[in-house]
Amino acid sequence: MAPPAETRELIDIKPLLARLWPLGHPNPVTPKQIAEAISYFFTNQVSDVQAGSLLMCLHFTGLDRQAEVLANTAQCMLKAAAKIDQPALRSTIDAKRRKEGQYEGGLVDIVGTGGDSHNTFNISTTASILASSLLLIAKHGNRASTSKSGSADLLNNMLPQAPQIDRVRPDTIADLYRNTNYGFLFAPVFHPGMRHVAPIRKQLPWRTIFNLVGPLANPTDLHASATSTTSADSLLEARMIGVARKDIGPVFARALELAGARKAMIVCGDEELDEISCAGDTLCWRIRPSTDDASSYSAAGTVTEHFRLHPRDFGLPAHPLSSVSPGKEPHENAAILRRILDGQVPDDDPILHFVLINAAALFVVAGVCEADTSDLGFGDDGAVITERGPGGGRWKEGVRRARWAIKSGEAARQWGEFVKVTNGFEEN
Repeated sequence: MAPPAETRELIDIKPLLARLWPLGHPNPVTPKQIAEAISYFFTNQVSDVQAGSLLMCLHFTGLDRQAEVLANTAQCMLKAAAKIDQPALRSTIDAKRRKEGQYEGGLVDIVGTGGDSHNTFNISTTASILASSLLLIAKHGNRASTSKSGSADLLNNMLPQAPQIDRVRPDTIADLYRNTNYGFLFAPVFHPGMRHVAPIRKQLPWRTIFNLVGPLANPTDLHASATSTTSADSLLEARMIGVARKDIGPVFARALELAGARKAMIVCGDEELDEISCAGDTLCWRIRPSTDDASSYSAAGTVTEHFRLHPRDFGLPAHPLSSVSPGKEPHENAAILRRILDGQVPDDDPILHFVLINAAALFVVAGVCEADTSDLGFGDDGAVITERGPGGGRWKEGVRRARWAIKSGEAARQWGEFVKVTNGFEEN
């Protein structure tokens, strides 16, 4: 048995630091070597001085924005994560799989890197709840670090009762999905080694590699690997990741390709927004199977497409970012979310439209919009909207489904079960 992290011998990474800075060393450091050095952070085996120096070197050399470095580091972070009972979770997912279109019934995530400085409403979290009406959601999130209202802050302020997000743990996650489609994976619970990193990050004036790696390290992405040749055994079927810098988009797409991702989309609003923008164009990098057999999880056969999306592609008008509640406190955003779930927000509300386009995109990425028949309906004939937009996506069909999630009450029902189940779990 390994000794506690606090008593483990320190690892000296000074030789690696010497090869990192300045650039041009005759024996350059490889992405795997960088990731290995960072892996010692999670077991508290690197001194604070050397850890901070490595983070600084990566930042100023730009190595923390290279796909291979991110992919390898994400893999190390996943290896250090709290261990989920994979057979139990897989059994639960298999028992309730709801396949539709090209969606195979696996777990789906939507997350942003943060750091866009726009302080908009909690779009990805709200979109994830709407999407739980039709998808199994594994929303990876944390408290705010660069904004007023992080995903965990929002959920902790929900009324009439808040969920107990810290009770969703590796030993309770299978029970959670037996009762609800919605899961929120609180990062500190699933990545306990990050507690050794937090004090160091707080003392640095720059964003570090961890701001980028976190969204790539969903703890249900079991067996993901930077050198993977298959993602057949990953429980995470699809994901949408928002980035706050346009130059990071192709980097993230490549990192996901290296990890063997089959269904994913990286998005960045023209305003350097880590969501699909409600105000104008959004740059998108979509990874998807290159054949019609979207359930074929072989190593080869994916294609990455780059295109732009605009609210009009979803059949919705554009709204300035100033109209989507910038800078509100978590309890204010929680009240807005509650009204959305209760169907109390007007159909033409800018925040609602912002949420709808992001939920719609998640439906498209997961593949559920590829179904040619549908029994959904709320006053219409329930017919599938087969019109395709940029990148070949049925974006308007996604909006139809996102509206149904609210009007049918299914999103609210899944949320209610999540609250009920998590409050029923015992404290650890």
